Amino acid sequence: MNRTTTSHLVLRRALPVGLAVAAYGLSYGVLAVAAGLSPALATASSVIVLAGGSQFAFVGVLAAGGSPMTGAVAGLLLNLRYLAFGVAIAPHLPGGSLGRRALDSYLIVDESVALALGDGRDDVARRFRVVGWTVVIGWIGATAIGAYGGQLLADPEVLGLDAAFPAGFLALLAPWLRTRSGRVAAATGVLLALALTPVAPAGVPIIAAGLGAVVAMRFRDHEPSTPVQRPAALTGGADRR
Repeated sequence: MNRTTTSHLVLRRALPVGLAVAAYGLSYGVLAVAAGLSPALATASSVIVLAGGSQFAFVGVLAAGGSPMTGAVAGLLLNLRYLAFGVAIAPHLPGGSLGRRALDSYLIVDESVALALGDGRDDVARRFRVVGWTVVIGWIGATAIGAYGGQLLADPEVLGLDAAFPAGFLALLAPWLRTRSGRVAAATGVLLALALTPVAPAGVPIIAAGLGAVVAMRFRDHEPSTPVQRPAALTGGADRR
């Protein structure tokens, strides 16, 4: 399969993710302005932070009457997971100049890392960048639309936009659940998050859930070098015998 065909297949996988992120970004733009942010500040927050979970945490604290500092701390706790994402994706990126590495670090989000590492070991950097830029465009563009035109929309929760991102993220996780270690990590993470949610500050249960991956390291899959089989859509059937 030539490089152009592979790029088209990667883009085809990335577009649904971008649409789900855009729906969630639209919801964020509307809710951020309703919580007191100006449209310009709401849009700028998506450009600078580029992390839906932490941005919603910040807006949620403001909407509940909390201080901006409290909201920022909650968002920062949620964003600590990107340290682990960076460590996971770094060995698969070619590096390059400081500017190239800075752009790649900007693209480290849940979707780009999950799809890049979940579809095999070939073309990881290309998948990471294609999905990453698709998410960037969808998230920032939709935030601006929601922030500046939110008064023209119905309640995002009525439209179901608030469910778009969680549903999309579950779809990203689905391939990992085919492996034994993936199921152990998911089950452990869910139990930790549920146990800590009633008693821990916002963001802490999410971070603690990451310990599920540490527990899962004790469980080997049948093919540790290729933990998740690449979907046929990306291989064009080339992996079939």
